[in-house]
Amino acid sequence: METKTKLHVGLLFGGNSSEHDVSKRSAHNIYDAMDKDRYNVSLFLLTRDGFVLSDAASRRVFDGEDEATVAAEEQAKVDASNPLAPIWNLSQAKDIDVFFPIIHGNLGEDGTIQGLFRLLKKPFVGSGVLASAVSFDKDMTKQVLTAHGIRNTKYVVLTPDNRADFDYATIQSRLGDNVFIKPANQGSSVGIHKASNAQEYLDGVADAFRYDYKVLVEQTIDGPQEVEISILGNEQPQASKLGAIRVPESDVFYDYNNKFVDASGVTFEVPVKLSDELTQEITQMGLQTYAALGLKGMARIDYLVSKDGVPYVGEVNTLPGFTNISLYPQLWQATGINYADLIDRLIELALSEFHYQDELAYDFIPLDDHSAASTYKPKA
Repeated sequence: METKTKLHVGLLFGGNSSEHDVSKRSAHNIYDAMDKDRYNVSLFLLTRDGFVLSDAASRRVFDGEDEATVAAEEQAKVDASNPLAPIWNLSQAKDIDVFFPIIHGNLGEDGTIQGLFRLLKKPFVGSGVLASAVSFDKDMTKQVLTAHGIRNTKYVVLTPDNRADFDYATIQSRLGDNVFIKPANQGSSVGIHKASNAQEYLDGVADAFRYDYKVLVEQTIDGPQEVEISILGNEQPQASKLGAIRVPESDVFYDYNNKFVDASGVTFEVPVKLSDELTQEITQMGLQTYAALGLKGMARIDYLVSKDGVPYVGEVNTLPGFTNISLYPQLWQATGINYADLIDRLIELALSEFHYQDELAYDFIPLDDHSAASTYKPKA
């Protein structure tokens, strides 16, 4: 009998969010960086309409074939009346040792795909169901941060029920003249607007409600600098050096166009030079945020630093980008961990967390049954 020497990794990417193509680029980079002497890799592309392509079909798209054409061929092979048809191709996952999801945004970072992995009883890279869901919801993230005394911007939550109670005058009295409007559950700066008058406020709120039924209105920070940090680990995470994003003065903020359409005017300072005191404060806030949200594996945390040097936690990204310009791997590169070693570490952390969780009892164990006590010690 041949001894298995390679880990079988299922790389799952795509999704139905605005970051579908970004996810494909991230997956390409991860796949290229993986040591093929160490890993066998199966590819699973989640199409925009929620259908998981087989490894063979996913490789065709990887190689440049039209995704819609390949997906139509794949869907024709599956019994459409089967409620599990969209994920049927994951039946190939029976011998996969660990999943590496790199689906940004909806379905990938909101706890959905993590729940599927739990049902499949498979290890996976990144945070679990609850931590992913809470971190994806900007309102829930802020509630957790506030409860733990971690500084973040003041805000108001709009819903279809209370929307009429918050006109611009009311918002002004609570948050000031200039505010940011953003859907609570959306990424890539989609649906985000800055408003400084009643009409801009009304237009921004109307657009944000196209993407979510919960909308945040946040105070703006005076003269902000956007600073990023990467976190890696489970119970004892480590923090990278800090980086900064510089956008053209003509732009209001680092928006979808900056990120994915025309980034020619955007520059990255990696690592960024800040005072030792500010660097230490941001790093400590990042580790506190990671622990408070129960994050595992990895996260990139974004901050706004006011012109007088006060940092505020902005967003938490539980499956950050791995494209050529993505800051998560760039920050680790600057810290001393190269791309390939970073992938190895993330997979090791996924396996460690799975074994840690697998030691927990989910059924009643009599108190005198000492043989059932957990002896597993998770790695950092």
